[in-house]
Amino acid sequence: MTAVDEKEAALSRLGEDWAGGFVVGHGMDTDVLREAGIDEADAVVVSTDGDNTNIVIGQVAQKRFGIDCTVVRILDPARADFYTQRGLRTVCPTSTAIDVLTEAVRSCDVRREPEGASV
Repeated sequence: MTAVDEKEAALSRLGEDWAGGFVVGHGMDTDVLREAGIDEADAVVVSTDGDNTNIVIGQVAQKRFGIDCTVVRILDPARADFYTQRGLRTVCPTSTAIDVLTEAVRSCDVRREPEGASV
């Protein structure tokens, strides 16, 4: 497993037990992806801080390098659905949070005011 980041300082966020590789560079640079080993990769996870960047890198990994297991984090639920319908595997933390929060509220014993009652 190899992580790619533009900032070398990001390596410290992976923790001292990180046993994988680390390449400094931008994931949209195909030379950087090759240095990270994409030509031999079985899977790619794309999780930058930008949906557009993630989508582009994911499509490059999937279409140019033939990585069938390409998983892309997309924060915008509508965009995640759009790209999922077009064959990109997406994870949407926003949708996950909405689902978890909704379920948490539904599991509460909420006192409901009778209709017409003022609060």
